[in-house]
Amino acid sequence: MKSLMCLLQEVLLDRGTWCGVSTAFDFKRIERRVEHEGLSFLTITLPTFGSDFQKSLDQGFVDRRLFVGFERTKQSGELPILLSGFLGLVFDRASGRLLDEPSIDAIQAIRQITLMFAKINLECSEERTKAAIAKFIQCEQEVRETDSKLSESDLDQFRRVSHLLWAPVLTAVDRDIYEDRLVPKHGPGATADKLLGNQKYDQREWTQRLESWFPFLEGFVAPHAGAYQDFDHVDILEPGAERPVRVITVPKTLKTPRVIAVEPTAMQYAQQAVAESLVSHLEGKDNPYRWIIGFSDQDPNRSMARKGSLTGNLATLDLSEASDRVSNQLVRVMLDSWPHASGAIDSCRSRKADVPGFGVIRLAKFASMGSALCFPVEAMVFAAIVLCGIEDGLRRQMTRKTIHGLSGKVRVYGDDIIVPADCAEAVVGKLEDFGLRVNTNKSYWTGRFRESCGKEYYAGEDVSIVRVREIPPTRRQDAPALISTVSLRNQCYKSGYWKVVEYLDNFLSSLLTSSKGQLLYPVVADTSAVLGRHSFLGYETQSYDPRLHSPLVTGYVVQAEIPPNILDGYGALLKFFLKRGDDPFQDREHLVRSGRPMAVSTKPRRARPF
Repeated sequence: MKSLMCLLQEVLLDRGTWCGVSTAFDFKRIERRVEHEGLSFLTITLPTFGSDFQKSLDQGFVDRRLFVGFERTKQSGELPILLSGFLGLVFDRASGRLLDEPSIDAIQAIRQITLMFAKINLECSEERTKAAIAKFIQCEQEVRETDSKLSESDLDQFRRVSHLLWAPVLTAVDRDIYEDRLVPKHGPGATADKLLGNQKYDQREWTQRLESWFPFLEGFVAPHAGAYQDFDHVDILEPGAERPVRVITVPKTLKTPRVIAVEPTAMQYAQQAVAESLVSHLEGKDNPYRWIIGFSDQDPNRSMARKGSLTGNLATLDLSEASDRVSNQLVRVMLDSWPHASGAIDSCRSRKADVPGFGVIRLAKFASMGSALCFPVEAMVFAAIVLCGIEDGLRRQMTRKTIHGLSGKVRVYGDDIIVPADCAEAVVGKLEDFGLRVNTNKSYWTGRFRESCGKEYYAGEDVSIVRVREIPPTRRQDAPALISTVSLRNQCYKSGYWKVVEYLDNFLSSLLTSSKGQLLYPVVADTSAVLGRHSFLGYETQSYDPRLHSPLVTGYVVQAEIPPNILDGYGALLKFFLKRGDDPFQDREHLVRSGRPMAVSTKPRRARPF
C-alpha cells in the first residue's frame, strides 16, 4: 500500500504541475479513504470515478447519478470535490456542463489518476470469485433463454446477412476441410487433461466426434496409418464420455476475475487447425470484406476511434461477457450452408464444462475464452449482428454494395466494435436482441470521447494512460514485479511523466545493484534484453565484445528456465511434421525441455544495449 500511495502522490504532483492545479488536498482525501476502505478504494472505487468521468464527457454534462459516494460542496458546485481542480478545467462548476474548450491535459490527468490501478494483477477475494462463477452459470441460462425467444424472422435475417458477408470465406474453409488441407498444432497454454509442452504430442485421448472429421490414424495425429499397434493405448471417447472443459478464474481486476475454460488437449489440437484456415481466409486477399474484421492488427480500430472522437460520426461499442454470450445455435445458423466447415467446427467444440461448485454442465454457448475458435467465430457473429442492426437502422435489406459502402465505418476486433454513430442505437438494440450485453459504461457515440483496443481519444487527441500492473517489489528477487515496474517506468518516460520517472528511477536504483553495491541500471534501447532505462537520446555503451566489436552494458537480464520434458518416438516425429516453415527449431533442446517456464528470475551479465 505504501509504495502504491507514493506512486499515486508522484502522479498527482506531476499532472498537477502540468495542468497548473494544486493536488495536496486531493492526496489527503484519497489517503483518508484508503485508510478506511483499503486497497479496494484504489482498484475499484477510484476507477468507478474515472468511468463516471468518461460517461460525463460522452453525455456532455455531470449529473447527480454519477460520482455517487464522492462528496460535493457549495464550492465545487455540481462537481465532486475530489480532483475538483482538474474537473473545473473540463466542466462548468455551477451547471456541470462541458466547457466549450475543455482542457485535454486535464482530461488525460483525471483518467490517469483514477484508472491507473484498475487492472492491477491481484487475486480477487473468494467471495468475488464465487460471484464470478455464479455469473458464468447465470450467463449460460440466459443464453438458453435467448435461444428460445429468437423468432424465425430474427434467425432468417441473421442467416441471410451472415451468408452474404462470409460466403467466400466459409466456402474456402469448407474446401480446405474437404481436401484435407488442415494442419493442426498444439497451443502453448494449459489443457483440461493437464498435459504440458511435449506431453501434448503423446496424446492418450481422442473423441469419436473428432474421429469423424479428423481421423487419428490417418495422419492427423499418428505420423502414418500403419502404426495401429503403437497407439493401442489411446482411448477413443464416445460423446457421453468426453472430457469437459475445466472452468477456472485468472486475475483481471480486484472487482472481478476473468473466467476462462481450459480445453482438453485433443479439442485444442483440432481447433487450432480449423482456426488457422479460418483466420487466414478472413484476412486473405480473396475476402472482399476483410476490412470489417481483425485479429492481429489493432491499429485500424484505434485510427477509427480517433476519427470518431474528432468527427463524431463513428461510435465505439464494448460488450460484456462477450465470449460467453455467443450462442451455439447462432453459429450453426451461420454455418448451415457449408457442411464440412459446420461439421468440423462442431466436432471440436466442447459440449460440457466442469464448473467449480456446480459440477459438469452442458453448454449452450459456442465456446468460452480458451478455445482457439472462440475469437474468430465470435467476431464473425458480432459482425453479422452489427450489419443486421445497421440494416434495421437503414430500413432496407443489406446488399453487397451497401456493405462496401460501410468500408471505414464498421470494424470488429474481438468485443471492440466500431459502427456509424447514427446507427449506434439500432446496433445496440440488435446486439441485445441476440442475447449480447453492451457495456454502456464503455460505449460512446454522443460526445467526443472514444476508446477502442486500449487507446482512448478526446476530440482527436490521445488521452490514453499508463496502467500499473503489479505492486512494486520490495526486493530484487521478486522478478515479475521488478520487470513490470521497469516497464512502468519506461512507459511513463515515453508519456512525459517526468516526476514519476524520477521517483521510479530512484526506487529501482535501490534494487538493481550488484552484490558489491554497483548500480546495474543502464540506459538501453527498448529492444534490449537488459532491464534498463529507455531514453529518447539513445543508449549507453560500457564496453565492447572482443570478437564482434559490438557495444555491451552490464545489467540484469531476465532468465526463464524451461522445465524438463523429454519427447521421443512417434511424438517427436509428429512434432517435426507439424512445424511451420523450413527453418530448424530455434531451441536445440526442444525435445528435452518444453512448456511455459514455472518461474522467472534475473541475473547480472553483459549484454547488448539494443
